[in-house]
Amino acid sequence: MPDRPVLTQPDANQLPLLRAAVAQLAPVLPLLQELGELFTRAGHELALVGGPVRDAFLGRVPPDLDFTTDASPDEILAVAARWADAHWDIGRAFGTIGLRKGTRLLEITTYRADVYDRASRKPEVMFGDTLEGDLVRRDFTVNAMALRLPSLEFVDVHGGLADLAGRRLRTPAPPEESFGDDPLRMLRAARFAARLGFEVAPEVRAAMVDQAPSLGIVSAERIRDEFEKLLLAPRPRAGLTLLVDTGLADVFLPELPALRLEVDEHHRHKDVYEHSLIVLEQAIALEGPAGGPPESVPGPDIVLRLAALLHDIGKPATRRFEAGGGVSFHHHELVGAKLAAKRLKALRFDKGTVGQVARLVELHLRFHGYGEGQWTDSAVRRYVTDAGPLLPRLHRLTRSDCTTRNVRKAQRLARAYDDLEARIERLAAEEELAAVRPELDGHEIAETLGIRPGPVLGEAYRFLLGVRLDDGLLGKEAARERLLAWWAERG
Repeated sequence: MPDRPVLTQPDANQLPLLRAAVAQLAPVLPLLQELGELFTRAGHELALVGGPVRDAFLGRVPPDLDFTTDASPDEILAVAARWADAHWDIGRAFGTIGLRKGTRLLEITTYRADVYDRASRKPEVMFGDTLEGDLVRRDFTVNAMALRLPSLEFVDVHGGLADLAGRRLRTPAPPEESFGDDPLRMLRAARFAARLGFEVAPEVRAAMVDQAPSLGIVSAERIRDEFEKLLLAPRPRAGLTLLVDTGLADVFLPELPALRLEVDEHHRHKDVYEHSLIVLEQAIALEGPAGGPPESVPGPDIVLRLAALLHDIGKPATRRFEAGGGVSFHHHELVGAKLAAKRLKALRFDKGTVGQVARLVELHLRFHGYGEGQWTDSAVRRYVTDAGPLLPRLHRLTRSDCTTRNVRKAQRLARAYDDLEARIERLAAEEELAAVRPELDGHEIAETLGIRPGPVLGEAYRFLLGVRLDDGLLGKEAARERLLAWWAERG
């Protein structure tokens, strides 16, 4: 038995990829061959396939191992259940059995020949009988490479290795057929462009343009999952640009292409679409390292990235050309917050993410005007209180929103925000700003006014909170006097 894959004749460009793949797979080769021998003795075929093969050629450690076989789900369990340390069959309806061997997670799937029901939102599961038939049904050639086990024969019938070396995305079948089988693959192409930095082949791009409307039959949850993976990629701009240029964004995120406001002849406003992509890139650069403390906003952070991308989506609806030659977008942050919440709900993002992103969009302009020295300590307290736990993200979003080419203006804004953060730190140290509350609690307010819990008590609480934000710490007696004066005026 060979101790390394039997490979097709490589060219000079492919040799580094082959060496990297062998090095990456070396730690799991004994496991691969052992499992392959089990299936062979049982009269079945088995191959490592898809992402693990691709990642190995890219010099990356495959986190999980995916296999394909001619065995049915019941036959997979009969062969591997006792061999594995644990197994589960939650994906049995789709032909997939999950296994754990030591610390390795494995998924073994029966050869597939899926066809997407063009009138529904779900793929119609059909099992195939050959490895070659399984590979042609896969999304892209770089994911249609396999390693037969236990012989370690490399199978690449669609030129995936050449495409990997050339950093291009092609489909094993004609792209019209591939995207017709599953329109979500078009969104996946944009995700791979963002994650791997690959160029989409011309015929693939053309098919994406032609079939973009068919993405509408895919469920919002599946679209959300792919879009989130794209946005969390190291360089999401490439994928987002592809979505907009092909018309795919028009189907599920029309607010993004709507930012391409026509440029008036006097160039009285910046390109909002390009500005938004730059803000996203700058926000990503300000994320903290993965695993860092929450205040560093460890990346990749989906809330910050969504807010950066969507922060100006209220501008198209609020744009006005002023008589003096200027352009205004009054209250676009409020309109944008509503639009962002509506779109993210439609994409089935969780309630927490929707609320946080909308709040950041609403607050992203709050800082402007600070540089003129108009903010009192009260205004700073309200800034912190309104942002709440989103303050570290708001800091990064606000700084990222400065995309001016005017160096002096950029430096002035940066200095102003440095000063604001310094004031926040000073006030926080003095007053515990992160937990600002009235100096009297609900029980003390009720006792002072002789009232029971209810709407009136809530009104009194909000009054004292405003006093706390405006005037800082007064002491309980002074706070009680202010409360009684308010109560007397209220009648």
